[in-house]
Amino acid sequence: MEKFQFHDMTLTWLDGGTTYLDGGAMFGVVPKVVWSKKYPANEQNQIELTTHPVLVQYEGHNILIDSGLGDGKLTERQMRNLGVSDQSRLDEELAELGLTVEDIDTVLMTHLHGDHAAGLTKWQGDQLIPAFPNATIHVSAVEWNEMQNPNIRSKNTYWKENWEPIVDQVETFEGERSLFGTITMIHTGGHSDGHSVIKMTSGGETILHMADIMPTHAHKNPLWVLAYDDYPMTSIFAKEKLMKEALENGYYFSFYHDAFYRIVKWSADGKEIVESVKRKDM
Repeated sequence: MEKFQFHDMTLTWLDGGTTYLDGGAMFGVVPKVVWSKKYPANEQNQIELTTHPVLVQYEGHNILIDSGLGDGKLTERQMRNLGVSDQSRLDEELAELGLTVEDIDTVLMTHLHGDHAAGLTKWQGDQLIPAFPNATIHVSAVEWNEMQNPNIRSKNTYWKENWEPIVDQVETFEGERSLFGTITMIHTGGHSDGHSVIKMTSGGETILHMADIMPTHAHKNPLWVLAYDDYPMTSIFAKEKLMKEALENGYYFSFYHDAFYRIVKWSADGKEIVESVKRKDM
């Protein structure tokens, strides 16, 4: 487990599973000859993408950003379509930190696609129950509404198994939500209509968690968006605005999907990484 001490806040990346998705789909219209120089593909043109929740510990709170794939939640078809090589080890890794799922008091959901939300529930016998029974789950109102009422496209990733058991735990927000005086969730849309990014501020510095409008360090260019994005131009506009703010002010960027980096800071011109935490278990 990689850690990053961010002043009075500690970030730890937990193993929520690993997927391999088509590189072309992950980089949209960007030619493979270009994107593959920044993020390698295997012989099936798939790229490795972790689904690793970030545990944020701050002033006695145990906060989780997204929830991983879960363990035993996916059908064979879902595992094949997502290219799943490993399911979640979140419970075991929490135990290594002296914690249990009952200690998680807050879950911040950037969005509710299956690869982010399957870990919100788990099987107990033949019944699905909340995976984090004592947590308040925060998500944008737009995303929560679509989760419960998916359209012809989104019904393939908004599964009732991931939301029905947690209805009483969910708190929604419009626009922005501030928590603990140091964390802000910001509704951006783009990847999904209800997609949000997360800002964490401590010691006069900021970490920006861009979730799936910048799933890996190789997606830094605002024009490099996913074929999976429901509203790609919204992703581009949101990323362009956020990247300008972040580079000018020396923000860090954290990742859920990046197989190589947990966190990076770029130079002001965005051309080189000046600080990073790399994934060690590759």
